[in-house]
Amino acid sequence: MTIYIGLDVHSKWTYYAAQSSSGALIGSGRVPTSRQGLLGLLESLAAEPGTAAALESGTQAFWASRLLVEAGMEPLVVSAREVRAKARRRAQKSDSRDAFELCDGLRRGIWCSIVHVPCARVQRLRRVLSRRRFFVRECVRNANAARYLLRGAGLRGEPAGALSGRPGWRRLLCRQDIGPLREHLLLHARAWLLSRRNVERLEAELSAALEPFAREAELLQTVPGVGPITAASFIAAIARPDRFADAGRVASYLGLVPSSYDSGGRRRHGHITRSGPAAVRAVLCEAAHQAARAAHPLNPYWRRICSRGGYRKAVVAVAQRLARILWALWRRGEPFDVGRLNVELHPHAVRRTYIYRLKRPA
Repeated sequence: MTIYIGLDVHSKWTYYAAQSSSGALIGSGRVPTSRQGLLGLLESLAAEPGTAAALESGTQAFWASRLLVEAGMEPLVVSAREVRAKARRRAQKSDSRDAFELCDGLRRGIWCSIVHVPCARVQRLRRVLSRRRFFVRECVRNANAARYLLRGAGLRGEPAGALSGRPGWRRLLCRQDIGPLREHLLLHARAWLLSRRNVERLEAELSAALEPFAREAELLQTVPGVGPITAASFIAAIARPDRFADAGRVASYLGLVPSSYDSGGRRRHGHITRSGPAAVRAVLCEAAHQAARAAHPLNPYWRRICSRGGYRKAVVAVAQRLARILWALWRRGEPFDVGRLNVELHPHAVRRTYIYRLKRPA
């Protein structure tokens, strides 16, 4: 008998619901969120290999889906946003009701926002990048806290970027004017040093996690302005280039396309959707700042957007173009070729003539 299973996985308990192909409820309840609990549930339901199971995206959804794959099931991770939007009783939410909605939606085939479950290698790469971002933020927080203490005491702050390295912290602690702030600044210096050591350790681990994707990372780094972190973040987010039919879908997945409203004869576009992984958008925007340099191949494109919409809009537009280029290089397996861009090498100087100027003091 063909059955369908819906699982709402939480830290302690997993709520489940099972239906037959006709929609009859076979079973419902909860089991402990553990390997023994989930495998025992499959055994009690007499689930045959190949049984479909729907899970709501969350912290433990990937772990549970991998466990179901090992047991021979076919898990389907559904976006939590779609589960909430298609719920029959939005004002009466419960875990058991969510499990039933997942099961019934799987049986009727209504789920569209399916979350990709990456392989173990991509999952490891994502985990290392996530921990590195965490400790980088801790370094920035401690540097900003030290500047806050200095400003609050009316003292001269350190130059921008001075507290991003060990010499800057040593100079700060050796200053004679910090007085009673020295002990508190020392606490932040120790916290910064510990976080910085963790970042260095994770960067070494990142090199090992990136070894299975060494060819892809080397290929993506042929694009000017794209470094190891940007390449690793893009690989971790996309996982496989064949997941997307074209470059436009990649940009949409990363949330770099403008939102749109087209109804009643009115059409307008707004800010970017920001629907995808924020970390990848951030590193792509950091790489896009390099296009402001005259020697960058995307500088003509950046100048055109910047003159019409400003610097920030140009950065986002170049970030979208970079996402499209990186996906195309990965799919074709070819290094970056400036000849494929709609640009040509033509060094020139632009001179402008101004008609008016401010009056000079006598």
